[in-house]
Amino acid sequence: MRRPILKSKIFLYLTEFFAGMSVMAVELGASRLLAPYFSSSQIVWTIIIGTIMIAMALGNIYGGRKADKDPNPDRLYRRIIIAALWIAAIPVFGKYLIIGISAVVIFSVNTNFLAIAAFASCMVIFVFPLFLLGTCTPCLVKYTVDSLNDSGRIVGMLNASNTIGSIIGTFIPTFITIPSVGTSITFLIFAGILLALSLIYFMSGRGSRAGFRDGASEKGAGDEPAKAGIAMRSAAVLICFALFCGFGCSDSFAFWEGGLAYEGESVYNYLQVKDNPDRTVLSTNVLFGVQSVYMKDSAYLTGMYYDYAMAAPFMLPVASSGVHEKPRVLILGMGTGTYATQLRRWLGEDSFEIEGVEIDDKITKLSYEFFEQSPEIPIATYDGRAYLAAVDESYDIIMVDAYQDITIPFQMSSAEFFTLVREHLSEEGIMVVNMNMRGQGEGTINQYLSDTIASVFGEVYTVDVPGNTNRELFAYGAKEEGEAGIIPSRLKAAAVREKNGELKKLLGRVEKGLEPYTAGSLILTDDKAPVELLGMRVIDTMIADEVAYYKDVYKEGGVQAVLDAL
Repeated sequence: MRRPILKSKIFLYLTEFFAGMSVMAVELGASRLLAPYFSSSQIVWTIIIGTIMIAMALGNIYGGRKADKDPNPDRLYRRIIIAALWIAAIPVFGKYLIIGISAVVIFSVNTNFLAIAAFASCMVIFVFPLFLLGTCTPCLVKYTVDSLNDSGRIVGMLNASNTIGSIIGTFIPTFITIPSVGTSITFLIFAGILLALSLIYFMSGRGSRAGFRDGASEKGAGDEPAKAGIAMRSAAVLICFALFCGFGCSDSFAFWEGGLAYEGESVYNYLQVKDNPDRTVLSTNVLFGVQSVYMKDSAYLTGMYYDYAMAAPFMLPVASSGVHEKPRVLILGMGTGTYATQLRRWLGEDSFEIEGVEIDDKITKLSYEFFEQSPEIPIATYDGRAYLAAVDESYDIIMVDAYQDITIPFQMSSAEFFTLVREHLSEEGIMVVNMNMRGQGEGTINQYLSDTIASVFGEVYTVDVPGNTNRELFAYGAKEEGEAGIIPSRLKAAAVREKNGELKKLLGRVEKGLEPYTAGSLILTDDKAPVELLGMRVIDTMIADEVAYYKDVYKEGGVQAVLDAL
């Protein structure tokens, strides 16, 4: 006999609604949980979607068989409780599992580290609870369809409920919960919704005597003990959930880090600010990478690619009608304003008209709070390419600094994009691009980017930044001009004129390292730009190089030797 709460079938539709909503919320939460460790590239999204589809498909098959074999709704709602508790446990154990799985993968395989580690993490952390939620639809069809006369209407209502729930479960995490309270609490919120739904079911009216267990009689002298049993089990479930809430509400992904000035999330990124004695650093990835840096002592260069990018103004002609009287600089990928700060510090606060474009407004807010961003610089919250398409302005220097690890926006890597950049440069303007993964050999991401840029610009030079993996690219002139040697000759002349000793040395290093780029045929377009796969190859090489030493240590002394080396 069914519980009274199921008689109108509304509760079953609500179950389908919240199940669909929770699946999408967990999927989006999965992307944010994995992003700080594996990036938020299309590859990672493909892995997430693929594993979740596997889980849902298996859940549908299993749920259908169980519903035919034993059409007891109690079993479904017990599975939902288990799924809810598992989801609530993800903030507690998920990040430790990711680190552990990554360590095992790095020491076990020789290629595709990120893809394999991300896939293994998804399988371990997310497949089981979503498998359980995948059993909902076939079971609910079994419980709601009374006859073939109305089966189409009822199944349609269930699917509509699931779809509407999925839509809401897509928007709420992205625009409300993750930006405001973080990924961890987002998992807890949706786990709590599933838990509340199931407990309402078990606490409603008269049901099987054992409540959470299979029972027989639904009435008689055993009703009071049955209610007491349900209450006890509900209390146990709530205690477990409360413990997960207590231990899992932290939004710290880098749990091994201490003394962070800030750690949080935005719509686009995981954000981490470290305040060191000599500098403040922004990272958008837990395991590697620095996106912005602020030097507290203005007498010091950053030692990073921002310094080499400062050579771009020295590649402009002196007193030429081909540039603005006060050079105009546009920075696509403003971050916290490191490049702008360095230009103003080393070349004069009033030497340039600087504009910034940064898609993540939370990074812009952090730039004012931690990085001494100048309020005089206008910063547009926009996609870099969309901004160029929307404005009709000319700039003397356009800095493209929008590439993070393998998270390279394809729309800002294509020939169409660089053509748009060229159209917004003044007659003598310079484009500088930070390519953050140096990569050697044929078919690397940097070769594709360089070939693509060389198909648009007449003169292209690259220079490797010592001490890190960055490579700076400088481009000048339209393709049909075919000029050569303009960039190094202007830079060399500027180095001779420069009076500041540090800048003079810097310009000399850049000029010495400049290499003319010979155009190839590996062109990225809006239609075909496999930037994630190309970037992953470089990341694999970088990881292999980094862990080679520890692999040798492990072979000689095992896990303890690795721990000692760390």
